[in-house]
Amino acid sequence: MSFPPVEQQLEVIRRGVEKIVPEQELAGKLQKSRDTGVPLRIKYGIDPTGIDLHLGHTVPMRKMRQFQELGHQAVIIIGNYTALVGDPSGRDQTRARLTVEKVEANAEKYLEQLGKVIDLSKAEVHRNGDWFANMNFAEMLELCSKVTVAQLLTRDDFSKRMASETAISLHECLYPVMQAWDSVVIKSDIELGGTEQLYSFMLARDMQRDQKLAEQIGVMSPILVGLDGVRRMGKSLGNYIGIAESPYEMMKKFMQLPDACLRMYFELLTEVPLDEVNEILAGHPKTAKQKLASAIIGEYSSDDEATAAVEQWEREISQKEMPDDIEEISVKLSEPVSLVNLISKELKLTATNSDARRMITQGGVWINERGERHTDPHEMIAVTHGMIIGCGKKKIVKVVTE
Repeated sequence: MSFPPVEQQLEVIRRGVEKIVPEQELAGKLQKSRDTGVPLRIKYGIDPTGIDLHLGHTVPMRKMRQFQELGHQAVIIIGNYTALVGDPSGRDQTRARLTVEKVEANAEKYLEQLGKVIDLSKAEVHRNGDWFANMNFAEMLELCSKVTVAQLLTRDDFSKRMASETAISLHECLYPVMQAWDSVVIKSDIELGGTEQLYSFMLARDMQRDQKLAEQIGVMSPILVGLDGVRRMGKSLGNYIGIAESPYEMMKKFMQLPDACLRMYFELLTEVPLDEVNEILAGHPKTAKQKLASAIIGEYSSDDEATAAVEQWEREISQKEMPDDIEEISVKLSEPVSLVNLISKELKLTATNSDARRMITQGGVWINERGERHTDPHEMIAVTHGMIIGCGKKKIVKVVTE
């Protein structure tokens, strides 16, 4: 099998990547693959802890697709057993545990959505329960003996929880060990993920070396920020764009993005050449957001649906008459807030909570577009910079986040 020249492959691989560890080994692996005609085995593991994939999930998947297009072998690990533990990466508390049945149901949905990003017909798909379920207690003890508690506590998430005296359950300590062992079993050459996975990626190298295998390289992408432009994209934070959402729903969310994160979205989520990205970002932010939305919506739906979503947004939102002198109100919020508290306490658009609740339930509150009324006082709102909120017939304010 023939592969593109190594430098050409490196150019593709490095786009939108924050760290390659150890980077000095990557060119050698690619050259050996090219010389022998044997594709590299590219690992990406995903735990089916939910059923809706958002754009943040697609970042490493898109990198996987690029490796596929370069001629390498995609190896997807469905972490049906690691999902029973729960990934502690980036967490300041223990995750809620899922049942086996729920994990398997989620796995089917995940695979269906994965097929929108990578070519599953050419990928290997494994469930790590295929090997962990067959381990006896003695074998699990042997596996755990390869990692010390001191090593585990060097993980950023564990060390922070120790410092804050937040509980760390023993089962959580198994997670990085299990993730690393997956790499041994499938003999991965490269593992894809976010920068928070560095510890597990390096632990996999240690275990592969112990088993006399070639050591994998970690290719890590930055964490995609959500609609607030600050925190990582996540459904629990309400700041996500789901790949299964309708084109118009996606369109509305893209137009809420802070200008500062547009470059990251173009680099991580599109194939638009970087020179062209620079030209787009030099123009008006509204045009840049529309081009970004068109590129991404077209990928998960169709170009025609993307065009229709842009046109609908122009008709229903952009062209609606809006005051030129909208009052700006500064708020300092790091977590979603209930709509009634946002209206009454944070923005002071009503005198009391009761007034806010009545205004909301009567359909007098809209966010970003007049036609989209929010009628649930308990709805949790992820406040984003530049968000427009209307309350009643005359009050319209723009939120400025600190």
